[in-house]
This record gives sequence, C-alpha cells and structure tokens, in this order.
Amino acid sequence: MRHYVIAGILVIVAAVLTYLGLEALNLLPVAASAQAASIDWLWNWEVMTISFLFALIVVPLVYSLVVFRRRKGDTTDAEHIEGNTKLEITWTILPLFIVIAFAYMGAYSLAETRRVDPQAMVVNVTASQWAWSFEYPDYGIVSKELYLPVDKQVVLKMQSKDVIHSFWVPEFRVKQDIVPGRVTELRITPTRSGVYKVRCAELCGTSHYAMEELVIAAPDVNFMAWVAEQQGVAAAAQTPESKGELLVKTNCLSCHTIDGSKLIGPTWFGLFGSQVSLSDGSTVIADEAYLAESILNPSAKIVAGFETQIMPAFTIFTEEELANIIAYLKTLK
Repeated sequence: MRHYVIAGILVIVAAVLTYLGLEALNLLPVAASAQAASIDWLWNWEVMTISFLFALIVVPLVYSLVVFRRRKGDTTDAEHIEGNTKLEITWTILPLFIVIAFAYMGAYSLAETRRVDPQAMVVNVTASQWAWSFEYPDYGIVSKELYLPVDKQVVLKMQSKDVIHSFWVPEFRVKQDIVPGRVTELRITPTRSGVYKVRCAELCGTSHYAMEELVIAAPDVNFMAWVAEQQGVAAAAQTPESKGELLVKTNCLSCHTIDGSKLIGPTWFGLFGSQVSLSDGSTVIADEAYLAESILNPSAKIVAGFETQIMPAFTIFTEEELANIIAYLKTLK
C-alpha cells in the first residue's frame, strides 16, 4: 500500500509540473476572436488530460525501475502474476467515459464556433494560386487585405478558382478548407484589434508558402473610415488601366512584380513592347497577342530562366478583363 501512495503522490506532482511547463511554453498565439474562447477551453482540458496520462505512465515506470530493480546478488525468481480482472475492467471503462466526455466537449466547442448571428456581415473570399481576394458586397468594394470590425460577426463565403486551399488565421483559431466548385462558409467574430495574417493551410503548389495576406481587426469607426476610403478609390478606378491594375493586384502579384524586382515569375515592369528571350532560344516581341497568350496559357512560350516554374492558366478572365490587364501592363514603364 505504501508504494501505491508514494507513486500516486508522484503522479499528481508530475502531472501538475508537466501542465505548468506546457502552459509556460505559450503554445498558442494570442486569442483574437470569440470562436477562440471555446477552442482554447477545449485545448486546456486536453493539455490537462495529456499531462495526467503522461505522468500516469512515466512515473510508475520509473518508480518501478528504481524501487523494484533486481538487487546485486539476488537470483530468485520474480513473483508470477496471472492478471487482475478488476484493473483491466477499470482501465477499459474509465477511458471510455473520458472519450465520451471529450466527444461531448468537442461537439459543444464546434457548435460555439458555428453559432449564427443573423446580423453578420458577408465577405466573399476568393482563393487562387497563390493569392487571396476579399469582396464586400454590402459596400461594393474589393480588397487584397481582409479588414474586419471588432465585436461584429463576419461570415466568409469562400470559393477557389483552381485547387483546394484552406483559410487559416492562427489568432482566430478556426480554419476552413476551400474546395473548387463549392462555396464554404466560416464565421469569425474578432474581439481584439490588431494586424494578423491569413495563411493557406493546404499545400496548393510551388508558392504555397507565400500565399498570405494581412488581416486587420479594428473598431467599427475605423472600419467604416476604411470602407469610405476604398469606395472612393473604387469610384475613381473606372478606366481600363485602373480596372486592370485592380485585377493584377488581386490575382498576379504573388508571382510577378511591377517594379522590376525578381519574384517567381518575370517582372512586368517595362515588359510591353520589349524583346523577350524564350527558353527555346528564340525571341518574341511582348505585344498584346503575346501578353494575352501568356496569361491564358503561360506554358505556351516560357521565358528563359523560368523553365522550372509552373504557372496556372488564367482562363477565368473575361475578354474585357483581359483587355483591361493588358492596358495596365502598357503603363508599366
């Protein structure tokens, strides 16, 4: 009985120390949404359970190795134990109840993260290789950054133009896959002002690592000021060049640059009218036909030095959008 008491005390001490040690590591980033509360609550219970189970396994093991080790000169046989039916029943039934309890807690947490606010603001999210685009249908604006009001639920209606992506802001905790041909929804209620980043959490191609954009949570007055500013910009952007610039910024700048610097794909600065060297040794003049072909079918004529980069075909653009993009590229001199 003495050994059970000692081992039990050591298990409790080890479990507490393990839990405190894990908590001290700050394994999770700051919680910045209402949905994070229930997720962090569940996570905390899981960490406590993991700490206890770790101690329950390691402490008796180490205690037995130290206290019940074979002493020098001891050649007697160890005690033969057939089994313990009560113990086996106990360690079968208790874990079953623990699993059921965590299943309930998980369901509760999921329900909390999906709780619907009828007054939620809608933001349409478009994911593509390798960029994000955010449309605010209530205000008639499109943005590269996701700007959200604090303490107001936002429902993200998300679509993919190409492959499976996954929307993830660690500080918001929740995450949702975006599947081509479907509209998936994710609800977020920011509770903490700050600047965060949305990342793609699903391997989606060669530039998956660079598929991130700013997420800004701010008080409602700041949000409305930003909306007014963006509406002013949108009203001014009615020329083909301005429309093309918006399309380029929301679809293309993950791979190309407009200032002459290098990125995954060739820079577009000074491209129109220039002579382009191709991977097969030939050259071509970057006229309107070449630019249109390179957008719709990037592999038709590969620029020298970029043979290893695989670009998706942007057949999603209408003829008008394609013309607007080319009009904008003509201005990059």
